[in-house]
Amino acid sequence: MYLYIEILKQRLDAINQLRIDRALSGKGPVFQRFYSLLPTLLHYHHPLIPGYLEGSVPYGVSSFTPNKNQQQQLQDLAGGKPLYLSSIVKGERPVTGIYSMGSSSSVGQNNISDLDIWICHQSWLDNEERFNLKHKCRLLQKWCISMGMAVSFFLIDENRFRNNEIGSLNEEDCGSTQQFLLLDEFYRTAVRIAGKRILWNMVPHEEEYHYDDYVMSLYSQGILIPNEWLDLGSIGKFLAEEYFGASLWQLYKSIDSPYKSVIKTLLLEAYSWEYPNTQSLAMDVKQRLHNGEIVCFGLDSYCMMLERVTKYLISVDDMSRLDLVRRCFYLKVCEKLSNRKKDKKNHFSWRRKILTQLVKEWGWDNNKLAMLDNHAQWKIEQVREVHHELLDTMMQSYHNLTCFSRRNNLTISASSQDINLLTRKLYAEFEKIPGKVTLVNPQISLDISEKKLTFIYISSTTVDHVGWYLYNQSFKNGLIINHQHLEYNSYLNTLVAWAWFNGLLTSKTKLYIKGNNICDLIRLQKLVNDIITNFPLHLPSPKPQDLYSLCEIRHLAIMINLEDDPTFILHNKLIHFNFCNFDVFNFGEKKICLIGSIDLLYRNSWNEVHTLHFSGEQAITEALKTILCKIHQEAAPPNTLDVFCYSKHFGNLIHSRVRHLVLECIELRLLSMHQELCRFKTLQVGGQIWSLFFERINVSIKKISNQNSISLILEDYPKLFKGN
Repeated sequence: MYLYIEILKQRLDAINQLRIDRALSGKGPVFQRFYSLLPTLLHYHHPLIPGYLEGSVPYGVSSFTPNKNQQQQLQDLAGGKPLYLSSIVKGERPVTGIYSMGSSSSVGQNNISDLDIWICHQSWLDNEERFNLKHKCRLLQKWCISMGMAVSFFLIDENRFRNNEIGSLNEEDCGSTQQFLLLDEFYRTAVRIAGKRILWNMVPHEEEYHYDDYVMSLYSQGILIPNEWLDLGSIGKFLAEEYFGASLWQLYKSIDSPYKSVIKTLLLEAYSWEYPNTQSLAMDVKQRLHNGEIVCFGLDSYCMMLERVTKYLISVDDMSRLDLVRRCFYLKVCEKLSNRKKDKKNHFSWRRKILTQLVKEWGWDNNKLAMLDNHAQWKIEQVREVHHELLDTMMQSYHNLTCFSRRNNLTISASSQDINLLTRKLYAEFEKIPGKVTLVNPQISLDISEKKLTFIYISSTTVDHVGWYLYNQSFKNGLIINHQHLEYNSYLNTLVAWAWFNGLLTSKTKLYIKGNNICDLIRLQKLVNDIITNFPLHLPSPKPQDLYSLCEIRHLAIMINLEDDPTFILHNKLIHFNFCNFDVFNFGEKKICLIGSIDLLYRNSWNEVHTLHFSGEQAITEALKTILCKIHQEAAPPNTLDVFCYSKHFGNLIHSRVRHLVLECIELRLLSMHQELCRFKTLQVGGQIWSLFFERINVSIKKISNQNSISLILEDYPKLFKGN
């Protein structure tokens, strides 16, 4: 038994060293320096090295002694100043081990991949020590960002999985959506950077369900020493109940990493297909390790994942999704095989060798390789096609896993809070409703911007839809109509917003317009400039507390008279009016409303972007009511309110009047939600009197024949504001 364990340790160390070498190969000096320095940054705590903070901060990594190179790098990091590092007492150290996991060291780790680091620590750390260690990791993360590296640190209590403890759901932590699936991924992908070896690898496959007894027997016989190993426990009780929550999590992760998420979701589907005789990939890796089978490209975690998914899709005769998953794998690896140049050592890298062999097995030709290698330059037509294909595949897998759970009467292991949070995240991203700006480029192409964009308004009855059509070329003698348009919408503001938030429209794009007197180039350019200047493309993801609450308008822009400008007819006309009594809603003797159209563009607390359009003489009242009804109970006023006016005449006056009116009505709306008194605002538009009634739950609008009628209407609302 002792000899067998020693052989296993040698195999484990050999695979770990291979993974370290692969993690460092092809990477730049910054990554290599960080990978080497990381253990020392957690082994010591000093004001001259990154991650320092005052207080009781745990430091010291078990089974780790810095080599001369690491000591010199630490000295260089401190600016050459002498470091008087306190000696660490012998015995159990706070940090059990440091491990990279996920795609690191695998063929799936490309130059733009982030790095996930597990910092496993002793369970005896108190709350203050855990908090300070977490704070130290946040400081190290900021330091990494300053060097241009994306690194995520996860603090893992050595008893987390034994005690079924869960993390907090956020951008990186899957929370309760998957527990043993997460441990399965760690066991099959972990690279020990420093610290203790992982004990789970020493337990044979057939002893997995007697894991603790087997481990205790090794300890009692003196074959293994307990404090030399990291023991996170068994995955023998692999839970199919996790499939639903895990599929939701992968659907959410597909927003930023579509190729990786498709492969991982299909792995879940493959697991469900094998149920109840599912053998996880981690168990497969361990079985091959114990059998001495260092196969599948050195037990590469991504290749083994592809192997399992391929076997499943062939078994169910799903060649369409098999082709997609192979394309996703190829794009995730990010090695352009159509480029025949060799690396600095004058031989193909190990990643290219693996991919070349796979592509040969798949029978791909050079045209397909060239098409995929050019994905960074794909434009909207190809991006939209791929996006639909990816999303359809993710939704099909989600549907299949949901049916699997129902068919087997499985309960959902994830907490209802995490399920609700993920559901809202997915609704915010994928729900399609009128006026919502749909994003179609989730990290598929780096640049889908267009040099030229033409907006054409078509009112002819020969087309299916009257409205605005977008083309990615200039307007020349009407020949553009023979080309396929990129997008259609009834309203110009919505179409411009779609082009901007999807990346087709930039400040350098040359604009053309054929607006049939509805909108000209000057107004279009002003609209584009207003949107680009005031609506940034990228914002931090919404916080969990935002998603737990009803969405609120955070940034509101009101575009006046973009498509219908009543002031245009006043050009070169002599109009008599009293400037002292100037009213943009009742202008001149005929009491004309100078607002013909209103477009709303707003971003809410879930980071959704919406547009709305109102036209006609009552555009202002309809827009007001809509805005106010979207301000629900407990809502905060918009952080930003912008008003843009595109009128030929009186632009500043119209802008000022509308902005003042909207701010006044928002204030009344917020007051009415906290008081029982009826509040109302009377507004005269186009010679007609309207009254906005600010009810506690809603806002209603009624036409008033004269001012005296208001008191009669109020009699219908005697108890409306009480007890709601």
